[in-house]
Amino acid sequence: MSQAKQQNLPEAEAAPQQAKLIEGLALAGLLAALLSLFLFAKLASEMCEGETANFDNAVRGWVHQFASPGMTQAMTFISLLGYDILLAELAIAILIFLRIGWRRAAIWLSVTMVGSVLLDVTLKHVFHRPRPVPYFGDAPHSYSFPSGHALASFCFYGVLAGLIVDRVERLSVRVAVGVLAAVVVLAIGISRIYLGVHYPSDVVAGYIAAAMWVGTMLVIDHVGTRAVKHVIRRRKQS
Repeated sequence: MSQAKQQNLPEAEAAPQQAKLIEGLALAGLLAALLSLFLFAKLASEMCEGETANFDNAVRGWVHQFASPGMTQAMTFISLLGYDILLAELAIAILIFLRIGWRRAAIWLSVTMVGSVLLDVTLKHVFHRPRPVPYFGDAPHSYSFPSGHALASFCFYGVLAGLIVDRVERLSVRVAVGVLAAVVVLAIGISRIYLGVHYPSDVVAGYIAAAMWVGTMLVIDHVGTRAVKHVIRRRKQS
């Protein structure tokens, strides 16, 4: 066997390993999407049959017992993070990504949020669930199921965290970003229940619907990032 052929052997083994990684991630994304779809369909069916009423009333009553002027102000602000302030954060994140050269991350984040809006509008018009009587403020004019704030916040903060984690090497930064995103998303969902503008099952449905969309986008981005790095590495070695 010639020296040139011996040098090519490690590269020949790299391709199957990369293929196994991609296949594993694709399978995980598919399973996550199917599980989310199943859970959403089950929850939607129970909601239509009125089987979520006891759960909704119990959680709404439990959350409302913590009501106070200060808590209401805090929850009102947190709720804004799920839509109004989120729009500004989205624009800033895209500009920063483009500035530092994360062009594909900016594209993925944009596509994710456009998809979340379409998903939210479609599902609301499919189920036509009326809003509950709010505890504070006026009820929005859109339908209640699923929660658009829960869906949008999960999509934005989840994908934003995933994009950053996949591109940052330090473990401490990865953990901090992931935990912060989870806390913000959970707080936004609780704020919608506290204000009384959504049933708890609306919030859960928003999270589930978003999980399917976010999981798909993150898997595609993860595979794409690894593929690009693999191509660059091979070019440097050639």
